[in-house]
Amino acid sequence: MNNTNPVGRPSKYNSDMQKKADDYVLFGFEGQGDLIPSLAGLCCYLGIVRSTAHDWRTKHAEFSGTLEAIEVKQENIALNGALGGQLNSTIAKLVLANHGYSDKQAVDHTTNGESLQPQVIEIVAPKPKD
Repeated sequence: MNNTNPVGRPSKYNSDMQKKADDYVLFGFEGQGDLIPSLAGLCCYLGIVRSTAHDWRTKHAEFSGTLEAIEVKQENIALNGALGGQLNSTIAKLVLANHGYSDKQAVDHTTNGESLQPQVIEIVAPKPKD
């Protein structure tokens, strides 16, 4: 038996859906009341669920690029909003953590670039004279 019919519901992805996704990134997120573009906001805008967006990311290179653009724009808006005081610093910190930012301090235990290794000091007593 030759089964040529796909299983499941047909995909809603098409060029119009891609254009709508791109519009969200450029200026549509603000029209939806979103301060920062996000995957959740895009899903609401397109009327899809998160798993569909992840599926489209793997199947459609252009949609994958759109999701990357959301991440870049999100990082830029969060960084500038935090620095300018327009965004809540705690929320901005959480958003930026998803982009590799951290408030950890690394302490470099070196001296002039050299590692602090313990030095072995050998104490040699003088030989007693007979």
